[in-house]
Amino acid sequence: MAAGFRIAVFASGQGSNFQNLLDASRAGTLGADIVLLVCDKPQALVVERARKAGVDCFLFQPKDYARREDYEAEIAAELDKRQIDLVVLAGYMRLLTPVLVEPYAGKMINIHPSLLPAFPGKNAIGQAWDYGVKLTGITVHLVDGGMDSGAVIAQKPVEILASDTLESLEARIHAAEQQLYPQVVSWFAKNRIKVDGRKVTILSDEEQ
Repeated sequence: MAAGFRIAVFASGQGSNFQNLLDASRAGTLGADIVLLVCDKPQALVVERARKAGVDCFLFQPKDYARREDYEAEIAAELDKRQIDLVVLAGYMRLLTPVLVEPYAGKMINIHPSLLPAFPGKNAIGQAWDYGVKLTGITVHLVDGGMDSGAVIAQKPVEILASDTLESLEARIHAAEQQLYPQVVSWFAKNRIKVDGRKVTILSDEEQ
């Protein structure tokens, strides 16, 4: 485990994945410390979760800036100041510009509730439900500035059962997210991720 591996979490909403990562960090299974929350909605529940846990917050409202690049430059400065090793998007609902994507290429990840490249963008679970597929799931991928278009790191399938409702499917997908995301972060902390273009290899502990 990499000592002192430092991550920043970007989130916009309730923060269930943030809390799950925080719990894993405190339990010693994440291999990383969450040292910063970045949030574009200062009233979001995730901010309350972070403050309760003593995690520093960088809060902003995009409407206060003329361009995305302007607030992203401030975020980049905060990340640099805290020597962030990995940026973890967890329900952050904004596309990123090269201001953040380029300096963190290969060191910024997102989780998406579908088996990409199927059903990118918003409401992915609803998209899969409406389409009638029998199998969906979750994807953890690198961030490249596009809409859920970065190289795939890991995926976990979730079968859509005949007995499912949209709500029960959502619950099972969120449960799968909470299993997979901390595992992927721990791989980064252990230096087990090798990226070659769009090919991402998970090294064994012996190979790292």
